[in-house]
Amino acid sequence: MAKNSSPSSASGSTSLKEVKAMQRERRRQMKADKKNERAAKKATRGPGILSQLKQVFHMTRQHNPKLVLWMALAFVAALLIGLVIGLLLENPVTWVLIAIPFGLFAAVLVMNRLAERAMFAQIDGRPGAAGAALSTLRRGWIVREEPVAVNPRTQDVVFRAIGRPGVVLVTEGPSNRVAKLVQKERRTTERLLPNVPVRVVETGHGADQTPLHELTRVLKRMDKRLTKHEVAAVDKRLTALGTSKPPIPKGVDPHRARPDRRAMRGR
Repeated sequence: MAKNSSPSSASGSTSLKEVKAMQRERRRQMKADKKNERAAKKATRGPGILSQLKQVFHMTRQHNPKLVLWMALAFVAALLIGLVIGLLLENPVTWVLIAIPFGLFAAVLVMNRLAERAMFAQIDGRPGAAGAALSTLRRGWIVREEPVAVNPRTQDVVFRAIGRPGVVLVTEGPSNRVAKLVQKERRTTERLLPNVPVRVVETGHGADQTPLHELTRVLKRMDKRLTKHEVAAVDKRLTALGTSKPPIPKGVDPHRARPDRRAMRGR
């Protein structure tokens, strides 16, 4: 009897081992699938905030070697402000601790400002750079990617931004060369919108020209003349009447000169 039960016992033991091996293999496969799924989600989301800040830091430091110094000064200034407030309130330790996160925020803010200038320096002089700078304007402004006027021979261009200050024509090219182009566009716009202010801003490094990194700041400081609804109405009218598009010569591509706004914001 003992000899007869041996084969069935061995067979049962073998089957149990096979089942356990299959279960282990299934668990390994499930772990591998979860790992691949996490990797796919991470790739879809892109780099995290810390990775983006690290990239922005290295890029800005290459352009401005004094980046660390300026960030340290911003951090120390925040700590000193907290210390002064704490001494006045007779609780310096607490206020210094409170000032630490504000110091970190100030350091990151300084880095973002310098990073924006570094990015503009990289695209400065390239065709479409003015349009790329305009694309960084926040809400309240309507900016078309394509220029509204182009000189195919010289590649001088005029971009248009519509906001509460009115219609702003932004030029790209030497003043003496782009003057005729922008004045023609200005007369056309004033004829279509007789009651809307039309202003001209020339980008460049010459006299009476605005450097690329200061362009958005200049536009934001202009006097506001329109309401938000009027801005939308002006854009609709210009879009409806401006049916013909200017020929864009090869090389004038705002997309190729567009700075990375997400990296500039650090998110």
